[in-house]
Amino acid sequence: MQAYKYEIFTSIIEDQIKSGAVKTGNRLPSVREIKEKYKLSISSVQSGYDYLVMKGLVENIPRSGYFVAFNSKENIPERSLKSLPIIKNTKFNKNLQLTSIRNKHVEHGSFNVTAPTDLLIPQKLILRKMQEVIREKGASLLRYYPLNGSQLLREQISGRAARYGCKLNAEELIITDGALQALYIALASVTKAGDVIAVESPCVFSVLEVISNLKLKAIEIPVHYKEGFDLPYLRKICNENNIRAVIVTPNFHNPTGILMTDDAKKELLSIAEIHQIPIIENDIYGDLYFGRERSSNIRNFDESGLVMTFSSFSKTLAPGIRLGWLNPGKFYAETERLKFSLGRSVAPIYQELMIKLLESSSYDRHLRTFRKQLEKQAIELLDVLRKFFPENSYFHRPQGGYSIWGELPENVDMEAFYQYCESQKILFTPGYTFSFTEEYKYHFRAVFADRITSESIFSLKNLGEKVQEFLN
Repeated sequence: MQAYKYEIFTSIIEDQIKSGAVKTGNRLPSVREIKEKYKLSISSVQSGYDYLVMKGLVENIPRSGYFVAFNSKENIPERSLKSLPIIKNTKFNKNLQLTSIRNKHVEHGSFNVTAPTDLLIPQKLILRKMQEVIREKGASLLRYYPLNGSQLLREQISGRAARYGCKLNAEELIITDGALQALYIALASVTKAGDVIAVESPCVFSVLEVISNLKLKAIEIPVHYKEGFDLPYLRKICNENNIRAVIVTPNFHNPTGILMTDDAKKELLSIAEIHQIPIIENDIYGDLYFGRERSSNIRNFDESGLVMTFSSFSKTLAPGIRLGWLNPGKFYAETERLKFSLGRSVAPIYQELMIKLLESSSYDRHLRTFRKQLEKQAIELLDVLRKFFPENSYFHRPQGGYSIWGELPENVDMEAFYQYCESQKILFTPGYTFSFTEEYKYHFRAVFADRITSESIFSLKNLGEKVQEFLN
């Protein structure tokens, strides 16, 4: 992956629009003016303006030039979910089968796997560092490593987090076999079967699977398009129920891509402190931001030890690198005992690989190009979906992460829609897999982890036209 030359000027124009330095309807410099000012080719300038147009910030008026778009402020609809009941029987069998069996490779149209594809994986970097690790460590890679992970790795993770204000104690970090194991350890250490927990809604199905396996009861807290995580509703259910934990993805929620504001993070923490409820903070998408800087974690503001933050490197490097971490706050003793019961230690080669990548600037250099490519694909996919699907559909613009949350009109025959998708090998994740309820049956998640090709655009165009036939 490489940086795009047009970013030299698009980042400046983007900042000017967002700050109000240039106003709605203002004419922007011509292609020739940009070419001469920044010493770029005409094709690079044209690509840059195309990027700003797809992002909704700029519009091209034929024979007149480029202007700040009148709709540069996103028209986000209200989304008022009804209060959702306590789910006492959290069985997930139907959705588990659908989500796991469908994760198979297709030539094009695979929009259902939230993991780096070959385009995004830095294969040469990873393999080169692995070879260095094998040469340097040799047979020591075949032995047990410390139960909680390499001390050096834990120090590097906590040092890196400190750069964006997240306070992690290296001595209390636990290295895990991926993010899902970290979630399981965190949730199992503070709950028992039959306890009631609060979880964001919609919620990625892997989290719902863990809740189901632990035989917990769940109250789903709506994530609204404008306000994000419904804090007034959370406050209400905490007053009325004995909530034992809250699971939340504040940075680039899956599937909506919504970013929780710092004020909302602080308010959530305040609610948790009043009721002494552990917050289990999923930060696996925290490094995949489309803005200028890394967003804060809830952990940044926590002095109580109630926040249990976890993350992994599988979403930012490669899905096969099964290495995550958990900062358990004041629940360290419980989580350490549970980790011991789940296995001795994470594969030493993955730990040493991450040490290699984190001790230099390699990982951060990779992330910069990774984010740019991911954002480009997000903009392209969003543009295609909005262009070809019915006007009264809605596709939420993500602020980071991997996914676009789509909502179709409520008179669409969704069974016919998914049957057609299967027949054309267009793989979305159905919305109903993101809840124990039927709240999202007209929604689906589209993942932009792969390059948007002419073939995928053509297949989505045909699908968008076909949706008209599925309207009742």
